[in-house]
Amino acid sequence: MYNFTEDELEQATLEWFEELGYEKLYGPVLSPGGEYPEREDYSDVILDERVRDALQRINKNIPYDAIDEAFRKIKIPQSPSLLINNRAFQRMITDGIDVEMRREDGSFKTEKLWLFDYENDRNNEYIVVKQFTVIENGAEKRPDVVVFVNGTPLVTFELKSSSNEEVSISEAYNQLQTYKKTIPSLFTYNSFMVISDGVNARAGTLTSEEERFMMWRTIEGDEVASLSIPQLEVLVKGMFHKSRLLDILKHFILFQIDGEKTIKILAGYHQYHAVNKAIASTQSAVSAEGDRRIG
Repeated sequence: MYNFTEDELEQATLEWFEELGYEKLYGPVLSPGGEYPEREDYSDVILDERVRDALQRINKNIPYDAIDEAFRKIKIPQSPSLLINNRAFQRMITDGIDVEMRREDGSFKTEKLWLFDYENDRNNEYIVVKQFTVIENGAEKRPDVVVFVNGTPLVTFELKSSSNEEVSISEAYNQLQTYKKTIPSLFTYNSFMVISDGVNARAGTLTSEEERFMMWRTIEGDEVASLSIPQLEVLVKGMFHKSRLLDILKHFILFQIDGEKTIKILAGYHQYHAVNKAIASTQSAVSAEGDRRIG
């Protein structure tokens, strides 16, 4: 049994991310008045220059005004509804960002720009930020850990102490529900959320009820991780390996309409690995050396 204080759990989480090659940053350093400020205001939830740099780095030979249009589409939500804005951003992740570009003859064409490089995960920038303060409509909140890729806050962690018997993983879930109501701008860009009480660790989406937050029980996918490894370590190393995270973002998150209800779904670890193994098997079978038996 692991017995973490909240600070120890936070520190362990950051160290696991560092093992995966993420840069660790401290929220107050990036904030207005910080040592290296990257936000003009505490209401700013994306890191503007990192987003612009990524758009320019990934989309070669694209004129500045097209980059600027893509940035505006990312930066400025189109709806008062968090879920509608979140779905729109997820579509940018999976389908690219459509921008209008002028041809030499004066006519216009639509070009797709990408915020993430799915072909080369090293061409993206991965950072994990501790204590990222957001102030929105007079409410000040400070999520424990936020994961940014190319300047966008994709995953929020809420961590509770396993050494305090009065605090459970439900408290972490409830805290995230409060954040969604009070600082919704942060969750416009949220792909999924992670909760942990030091013993248990679960991942879910904006629409997930607490019981739908699920364990991620394997690191490489070959076998279920030993119980001697903390659940949160398994989840971090299993979901946030750079190429695996990009794969999850693009292919394993979807929105489903159920009557009047919109549900955001994150694939479970078994679904993720089963699908990828089936795809690899199919690709092998249809290759020049394959037996053409897909099964």
